Amino acid sequence: MRWKALVAAVLVVVLGFGLYWFAPWRLFTDTTVNESLTTATATATATTTATAPATLVRSGEFVTHEHDTSGRASIVRTADGVHHLEIEGLDTSDGPDLRVWLTDQTVVAGKAGWRVFDDGTWVELGKLKGNKGNQVYEIPSTADLTALRSVTIWCKRFAVSFGAAQLA
Repeated sequence: MRWKALVAAVLVVVLGFGLYWFAPWRLFTDTTVNESLTTATATATATTTATAPATLVRSGEFVTHEHDTSGRASIVRTADGVHHLEIEGLDTSDGPDLRVWLTDQTVVAGKAGWRVFDDGTWVELGKLKGNKGNQVYEIPSTADLTALRSVTIWCKRFAVSFGAAQLA
């Protein structure tokens, strides 16, 4: 009888850890964010907000890696010289510990591109605000935008890219 209690306790601990680590309920949840974007269209090189012009520096379309991912990422410079990463029309899976990274790695489509982004230089812009919609992240002034050529939705817990965009 005692060994059954021990086995049950071990199973409860293992199940609890598995639920925490893999967060399987995130397969069925979505968080939509709709922040105001500076860019009006993906093809524009400059747009006007209500107060000041902004310039599109680089942009690119997301490709799928570990999870189906689509949308557009753009680096925008405001009139006061601040750079933002704007993600437009993002559609990806929810997941544990998702981050937005600018990296120096080239985006490779398919499974070969899943794990390359932590191999070089990267700058974390913050936790992913939502797995759907439009969102804006401020880029630190110390970031070397000439070296950082891609953006990834990075799952820090499993060291894998959900999707990435080459910024050209």
